[in-house]
Amino acid sequence: MTERYIVIGAGILGASAAYHLRKAGKEVTVIDRNDDGQATAVAAGIICPWLSLRRNKRWYRLASGGARYYPELVRELEDMGETNTGYKQVGAIKMHQKEEKARDMYERALAKKEYTPEMGEVTYLDHGKPKEYFPPLDEAYAGVHVSGAARVNGREVRDALIRAGKKLGVTFVEGSAELLHKENRVCGASVDGTHYEADQVIAANGAWAKELLSPLGLHVEAGPQKALIAHLDMPGADTGNWPVLLPPGNKYMLTFEDGRIVSGATQSSDEGFDHGVRASLLQEIISKMIEVAPGLENMEFHAAKIGFRPYTPGSMPVYGKAPGVEGLYIANGLGASGLTAGPYIGAELARLVIGEETELDPSDYTVEQIME
Repeated sequence: MTERYIVIGAGILGASAAYHLRKAGKEVTVIDRNDDGQATAVAAGIICPWLSLRRNKRWYRLASGGARYYPELVRELEDMGETNTGYKQVGAIKMHQKEEKARDMYERALAKKEYTPEMGEVTYLDHGKPKEYFPPLDEAYAGVHVSGAARVNGREVRDALIRAGKKLGVTFVEGSAELLHKENRVCGASVDGTHYEADQVIAANGAWAKELLSPLGLHVEAGPQKALIAHLDMPGADTGNWPVLLPPGNKYMLTFEDGRIVSGATQSSDEGFDHGVRASLLQEIISKMIEVAPGLENMEFHAAKIGFRPYTPGSMPVYGKAPGVEGLYIANGLGASGLTAGPYIGAELARLVIGEETELDPSDYTVEQIME
């Protein structure tokens, strides 16, 4: 009898886990209630972990693995006819006004290239050179260009995984899931009174995990981190191949076709699921954009989007068996790394659940780390 699996949550991680489980021949049902503010659906992602200043080696192994995996996954999806993945390698430029800091970034990037060749060519850009890649930029910046970096539209790559999963036979159910359990074993989930039985259940519903898991006595330190992202337009501009920009500070800028420019993100972990857009935070993003790229001063406002990232105090993704409960796996805490690491974690989690060897050491990402 074919093993049955339920994945709760159809964000980028859940969609990937379901797709990979079905590829392995398992019977898979995905349950998702399409909550407003799902991080995957509103996020515009930067696939460039190699220039990060984070020193956590576990995070870096996960994020760099995610970046390495994307081209393979995209080729696979394209072979299935899913050509609209929202992924494109356009390169990235990390910038600084001070030459000393720009040179230091360059040396660090070269050192990482020794063991992550997928980052592509690493090029130092003298002051004014970044403007040749991104015309609205101020000439005051030098930088480091990494050719292997990419941008990704979260909704599009998630939808491509879902469509591919459906082609393979994954069943999708829309609604609010409740876990079914007998004593300390989860045996499925119910949606509006309909029961779906399973050998294993994966809880991948991100910022909404507490609501799902609390009835089992599982209390996770995982909740919503509110992120605001600004979408603006430069009508008539050919922006489809402009690189991702990583200026000094915590803001980013990336472009898509037809003059669309996206920047963000502000983040707050104490507002719950508040969908309000604060004018001061939107102004903060736009002001930073124009400061870095004065040529954007006449851009047109398109939209402000709110997403709720699954956030944990340690800012580290976790996945694995639920402690003290059989038949249940949990994946959570992707935070700002979601679009980079989500498809890769989904693939790793699928291998873990069915007992295959994983690339990463699962003990580095155990769920116990986020239990209250």
